[in-house]
Amino acid sequence: MSVQTEARTVPSKRGERQAARARRIHEPRTDRIFLFCVYLLLAVFFLVVLLPLLYIVASSFSSPAAVSSGRVLFWPVDFSLRGYHAVFENPQIVQGYLNSLFYTVVGTIVSVTMTVAIAYPLSRRTLVGRNVVMTLILFTMLFTGGLIPTYLVVQSAGLLDTRWALIIPQAIGVWQVIIARTYFRTAIPEELVEASQLDGCGDLRFLWSVVIPLAKPMIAVIALMYAIMQWNSYFDALIYLKNPDLFPLQLVLRNILILNTTGGGAVDASIVIQRQELADLLKYSLIVVASVPVLLIYPFVARYFTKGILIGAVKG
Repeated sequence: MSVQTEARTVPSKRGERQAARARRIHEPRTDRIFLFCVYLLLAVFFLVVLLPLLYIVASSFSSPAAVSSGRVLFWPVDFSLRGYHAVFENPQIVQGYLNSLFYTVVGTIVSVTMTVAIAYPLSRRTLVGRNVVMTLILFTMLFTGGLIPTYLVVQSAGLLDTRWALIIPQAIGVWQVIIARTYFRTAIPEELVEASQLDGCGDLRFLWSVVIPLAKPMIAVIALMYAIMQWNSYFDALIYLKNPDLFPLQLVLRNILILNTTGGGAVDASIVIQRQELADLLKYSLIVVASVPVLLIYPFVARYFTKGILIGAVKG
């Protein structure tokens, strides 16, 4: 009895598979050509991004003479760690890393908090004058006072030569406010707000318990934007800071590169050539040193990045 049942089951399964193949929609030739072109274009873009990175990493692990002579392509030549030794033997590197870590973590927390605090009320239709406030915010995106007025404002606020000079003046980004506002408008329906109000939930409780958990993808996106901006920032530190103990990593690396590029009064041709070779090598070592922390952070927020960007910037 079981043998007959199995014999009946096998043809039935085969028939189902054949029927599924018959129902399968075959893609037209034009669609296949289009997909091939898309994959080819993506492969080209991938190579355009990957090959320079391989060249930078390979150059950072090569000897100064190999880098200066242009013999490095995508694999280290005369493997050497001299570039990294020259970078980390400077005692200011560790202090610069700690400063940049402070600016990035604290600055990102402050920026995300202030962005959510201003974007969520602007997304609610019950806020009176929200269009006027949003217009003023957009105005600052198109027109700025300039470097000197900004410096005078920072000076008047008593922020010069302090850590807050790199955090407060650029705490809010207009583009991030637009993304957050659009996300709150599309992802948080008015019915949810009304239901929470009927249950006696206040605005702050609703923001903390409902809005923020639902907005994790968007918060991850703007946090990554602010973190990268803070980590790569050095121009503000160059203007507002004089104390070397407060310099971020980017400014420290810039000073190291300039110090090794200048001749320093050396008249011996061999010394000048060695410094120039070391300066060429330091360019790539400094890029790797400054990029590693961002590359380590990105995988943790990559899964939120696409979702947050699309919902926050396309809809609405």
